[in-house]
Amino acid sequence: MIKWFSHASFLFEGSKIIYTDPWELKRSELKADMVLITHDHFDHCAPGDVERVSKPSTVVVAPADCIKKLEVGGLKLEMRAVKPGETVTVADVKIEAVPAYNVNKQFHPKVNNWVGYIFTLDGERIYQAGDTDAVPEMNDIKADMVILPVGGTYTMTAEEAAGVVNKINPKLAIPMHFGKIVGSEEDAEKFKKLAMCEV
Repeated sequence: MIKWFSHASFLFEGSKIIYTDPWELKRSELKADMVLITHDHFDHCAPGDVERVSKPSTVVVAPADCIKKLEVGGLKLEMRAVKPGETVTVADVKIEAVPAYNVNKQFHPKVNNWVGYIFTLDGERIYQAGDTDAVPEMNDIKADMVILPVGGTYTMTAEEAAGVVNKINPKLAIPMHFGKIVGSEEDAEKFKKLAMCEV
């Protein structure tokens, strides 16, 4: 089961409980086995929300600058730093960090080594892209479920996201990064119309 809270915050519930980029959560539904954080912007790396969804055994996977932010925020959890191209295994879940960056704007520079994630949960290969434009590295991604930003401004647009989905050809695509800071329901609807898979 997957639940979208808002923005880039998701809960994946299966044999393991995985949160991605928890932010502005009203309450913790389930405690995480692992929390995956894509980059250190406040709307993705929020120490209070990570703490809210965590238990003592929770493992956080994140870029190094985000881990530093969480440590400064007082979190005392196991944390694993990743860069694009690295793979870690947490509680038998293989997690691949993939590049996430802007190509025509400066909000998410490639040099920052921020990431998206590919992980397999209960046989489903899931790609959560992070804040990114459509980048060449996406051409090699294979996934059953793809979660992409559609809001434009800081990330790719709905049209660009649909183009990525149509290259990857997953069973399911989910739009994110709309409705809070930038992006609208119209962006999500446009993505749904253009993506050639279930949305």
